[in-house]
Amino acid sequence: MKKFIKWILSGWMVILFFIGFFLFWEYSVVFFEVPKFILPPPSQIFLKGSADIDKLIYYTGITALETVLGFAIAIVLGLVFGIAISFSSILRRTLYPFFVSIEMTPKIAFAPLFISWFGFGLLPKVIIVILVCFFPIVLNAILAFNSLSNELTLFYQSTGASRIKTFFKIRLPAALPQCFVGFKYAGINATVGATIAEFIGSDKGLGFYISIVTGNMRPDLAFAGIFFLTCLGLAVFAFVTIMEKILMPWHISMRRLNKQ
Repeated sequence: MKKFIKWILSGWMVILFFIGFFLFWEYSVVFFEVPKFILPPPSQIFLKGSADIDKLIYYTGITALETVLGFAIAIVLGLVFGIAISFSSILRRTLYPFFVSIEMTPKIAFAPLFISWFGFGLLPKVIIVILVCFFPIVLNAILAFNSLSNELTLFYQSTGASRIKTFFKIRLPAALPQCFVGFKYAGINATVGATIAEFIGSDKGLGFYISIVTGNMRPDLAFAGIFFLTCLGLAVFAFVTIMEKILMPWHISMRRLNKQ
């Protein structure tokens, strides 16, 4: 009962904070007489966005498809390469420095090339999302699978456990917390990659929508598009957080959350 009351109170605190933020925004624009073509009040953003809701929902679906596909593929590739590099000294000496150097390069710089190679469709946007998400995942996976002490692994194998069983019972659970750090970081950047790719070359999606309405001097609709983008990013982050709780109920961070 006490946990439920705390959960209700914390939820209300978040709601009240956002209500206060939007009220401050609404009345600050009026008080300081800020032109609406520079910074529209939330009430105008809501009204104009509601009038264009069909288009916003459609474009949100396009950006969501690009984000989810790229993020999912990045997780699979990141884990595969992370595990392979962790267990291979040759790959650690070759691929690992290569991945670090690529991570230092702004991935968005590749967007015009991919669009010129693959056109304005879904593929180049998904590739950009994969690039943006892949490196945080693979680098955290390498760190995660290299952090476990060999003594614990050897002890478990001494009980007669096979390498595969040792991996799934010892190495993988021990690596999950650090892996989820990479998943969360990549999830935050997934919508960023999709949106910027749409800015550079697209005829649909929220990035395209924001670019068009901004060019038409409609900041109210631009803010509406940004709101939908924020909701999409929060949905991705919430999904990763839920999966973390499901897959790691034993971890100390999850136990502390459950006690609060």
